[in-house]
Amino acid sequence: MSLIVDTFGRTVEYLRLSVTDRCDFRCVYCMSEDPCFLDREQVLSLEELAWIGQAFTELGVKKIRLTGGEPLVRTDCDQLVKLLGDLPGLKELSMTTNGSRLTKFAGKMRDSGLSRLNISLDTLKPELFTQLTRNGKLERVIEGIDAAKAAGFERIKINAVILRGQNDDEVLDLIEFCRERELDIAFIEEMPLGVIDERKKSRHCSSDEVKALINQRYPLHLSNKRTGGPARYYTMPGSTIHVGFISPHSNNFCHECNRVRVTVEGRLLLCLGNEHSVDLKTIVRESPGDIARLKHAILDAIKLKPKEHHFGPEGDTQILRFMNATGG
Repeated sequence: MSLIVDTFGRTVEYLRLSVTDRCDFRCVYCMSEDPCFLDREQVLSLEELAWIGQAFTELGVKKIRLTGGEPLVRTDCDQLVKLLGDLPGLKELSMTTNGSRLTKFAGKMRDSGLSRLNISLDTLKPELFTQLTRNGKLERVIEGIDAAKAAGFERIKINAVILRGQNDDEVLDLIEFCRERELDIAFIEEMPLGVIDERKKSRHCSSDEVKALINQRYPLHLSNKRTGGPARYYTMPGSTIHVGFISPHSNNFCHECNRVRVTVEGRLLLCLGNEHSVDLKTIVRESPGDIARLKHAILDAIKLKPKEHHFGPEGDTQILRFMNATGG
């Protein structure tokens, strides 16, 4: 049982650990068109990230997900995977990636001990893909998905952010793509982070709308599958895959939140939709290897975890950090 329990009785067993704020894409819902990245000295080293991971696992965290930015732009990420994979008590070490570098790194990540992958894919139209990512190539991501399957990754999950008027006409195409390749998929409502303008408000597409589109072809049945995250999963006839919905606007999942995030600059972020955070970087740099001090800081920080976020389709929450700075 995790020792990290907040003031509302929720137990934290899941850490999302960002390894970089940099990315080879510039996705419209993740960062600004001309982002300002952190200087190298502001970024945690692999050893510092591993110390933080060790502190959390010693406190009872069972699952760590590596995020970014794009984790694989940090080409020595396999070394961190090895360090974390050896931690006693850790049951799952996973990664969220845009897939663009998996043809090169999938095998290395698998051999180093990474157990699971989430891969972002919002459209199957090459031109729209480049438009939404501002510079990405769809074929590289599809090749990366195939490389991950060939490397032995199982239950790969596709993450798709659906935007009204842009890719909402592809929901069924994405379903068919995943059925053919035996990939789970999660449809995600756009997170209201960064600058909220009228364009962002107008492209909001709810999970209920996406679910209705799928039900026209494949009746969805609620599954008992749980991954420790906020998704609600469904099954459908003629396939073994699971279809998930992550609904920060329309289905507040805060009452069962079991996760925290650490940004690559060492801020322990206690809630995606609030600015409550605690500086861990100072501790790991003032007292390198002092796990006891780090664990004490984490246990003190968890008292600040708020009861809930207040996302809404009207953009009433203004969190000015973008997702690449937050850690996916």
